[in-house]
Amino acid sequence: MACAANLPVISSPNPNPNLKASASLSQSSFSAKLHFSSQFSSLPHSPFSLRCNENLLRRRLGGRTSSVSPTFVVVASAKPDSLKIMISGPPASGKGTQCELITKKYDLVHIAAGDLLRAEIASGSENGRRAKEFMEKGKLVPNEIVVMMVRDRLLQPDSQEKGWLLDGYPRSQSQAAALKELGFEPDLFILLEVSEETLVERVVGRRLDPVTGRIYHLKYSPPENEEIAARLTQRFDDTEEKVKLRLRTHHQNVEAVLSMYEDITIKVNGDVSKEEVFAQIESALEKLIKQKKSTPGAVAI
Repeated sequence: MACAANLPVISSPNPNPNLKASASLSQSSFSAKLHFSSQFSSLPHSPFSLRCNENLLRRRLGGRTSSVSPTFVVVASAKPDSLKIMISGPPASGKGTQCELITKKYDLVHIAAGDLLRAEIASGSENGRRAKEFMEKGKLVPNEIVVMMVRDRLLQPDSQEKGWLLDGYPRSQSQAAALKELGFEPDLFILLEVSEETLVERVVGRRLDPVTGRIYHLKYSPPENEEIAARLTQRFDDTEEKVKLRLRTHHQNVEAVLSMYEDITIKVNGDVSKEEVFAQIESALEKLIKQKKSTPGAVAI
């Protein structure tokens, strides 16, 4: 399918000879009209890639009609050695702790879809406004809106320069497929595996201090004194019945996503201490870094 887009003129030291373009410039308009076919939607030997996204996104998201306008994206490739990591884990798997340890050591940009959604709504952006409309009606925010939020964050200069850690996303095969069509594929998919017995114990024992906002655990991180213990509260869904339901949902979602990343998935034993969990992750990341450095010309996205 042929596409056409009006884009700013981009000066590149190594223009791709495969891209056929016709350009018309005037003193009042510094724009080039590029006509290209789908076979040129990715430019493997150029620092830029040009993508036409909406039809692909619509197919991947179940054929639903989207109000997202056709999007043409000129993407500057990330540094060849920057890491692109996805991490997933069930509730109380310690994923948050591992994300902190990973980003601290490897200086990656930590991206969580839930945080993005809240930030977009707070900023009053177009995506945030549309998401808020659905939430106020008690409806789930459509996949295509969240995908666009994630895409925009992944395209930010810090993500391109430093690399990124995508936390708990994608959660379905359609989301993973949409990211792939937009050109975002991870180097590594980390899956934290923790036994159901351990997860239930971790969740059921959690308590919140409504005064400080601190999270305690009756067994692993008890309150310092009786005064704090007396005011602790428990989330309504931190019960054995609720957590098992959430675990079933998690496992179903992960199974679908893993089909997209089977060849780059590492499964990490999360039943051990946080230090031992991180040691497993660190070993995999160090191996990946060595591979990237020994592979000249590796390109991101």
